[in-house]
Amino acid sequence: MPKFETHRPVKHSPKQMYDLVADVEKYPEFLPLCEALTVRSRKERDGKTLLIADMTVGYKAIRETFTTQVLLNPEELAIDVKYIEGPFRYLDNRWRFEPAGEGCKVHFFIDYEFKSRILGAVMGSMFDRAFRMFAEAFEARADRVYG
Repeated sequence: MPKFETHRPVKHSPKQMYDLVADVEKYPEFLPLCEALTVRSRKERDGKTLLIADMTVGYKAIRETFTTQVLLNPEELAIDVKYIEGPFRYLDNRWRFEPAGEGCKVHFFIDYEFKSRILGAVMGSMFDRAFRMFAEAFEARADRVYG
């Protein structure tokens, strides 16, 4: 049951970082292991957006696609990802963005477990490293986009 949590200060505003993480269609351009991401549906309600998205991740010869529900809440600068289907037993992912000095503090949390012990053994260590690099990948992307 791997978990990873980080709190990173960045020089960009909470709104800028929220917008960057909320732009899920761009993930294949910069996110480790992410080969494709397709938004199946998008519903707007009460200032929030609910996405159903398929993400394909790959490492060497292994490719897996999983489906998540992504709740974008710009008012609270919060993004919550819930697992729907794919190779995981469960996946819970949360992003929060708080003002901090000239920039913000990015809170990233992920908790997951693969259904298959074999897939977990093969992909687990790579996923763990990739998740640890996610916050850095988003920060580097923000530096490129926002300067």
